[in-house]
Amino acid sequence: MSNWYFIDLVGTSIFAISGALSALNKKMYHDLFGISFIGFLTAVGGGTTRDIIMGAHPIFWIRDPNYIIVIMLGVGIAIVGRRWWFNQLRRPLLFFDTLGIGIYTIFGLQKALSLEVNNWAAVLMGLMTALFGGVIRDTLVNDIPLIFEKHVYATACLAGALLYVLGRTLEIDPNVNFLVSAASITLLRLCAIRYNWTLPRIGNQ
Repeated sequence: MSNWYFIDLVGTSIFAISGALSALNKKMYHDLFGISFIGFLTAVGGGTTRDIIMGAHPIFWIRDPNYIIVIMLGVGIAIVGRRWWFNQLRRPLLFFDTLGIGIYTIFGLQKALSLEVNNWAAVLMGLMTALFGGVIRDTLVNDIPLIFEKHVYATACLAGALLYVLGRTLEIDPNVNFLVSAASITLLRLCAIRYNWTLPRIGNQ
């Protein structure tokens, strides 16, 4: 198992934890299927949409059952752990979501580039991979999706994706480029949460 494949599985599990926590935050304690379903869609929604758009078949989680396994593990961790280390669900939800978007923006971007799409389309595919699962999650639990809030969120993903494209153009080592770009997304998002950074408002309303 390669290091990047392992990171991909870990990232999938992180998104599943994020989705399950969101369901638990809505008091879905007795609906195991609902919690699992939201965790599953959060974990694979963005990557599935990306693969469908780019015609990449079979879709990754259909081809490789390990993704289903780590999703179920992530859901189980969220359910079991909520009583002893998830004291406040809002914070861990944001934390796991932030880790996920950092990893998957760059993973999605890399996959798009491997299929020889142009750089701008690859950036959009990276953003879709990272963000669309969260949009599905928030919609299903009747929350406003995070990308529509005023805080820095999608902007962090865009900045990291552009940084990766720049590093690729400058022929920086791919592993270093991945780590720096993904870390920049995570750090920027965490700083936005910590210091309440927001984007400037458009218009007077």
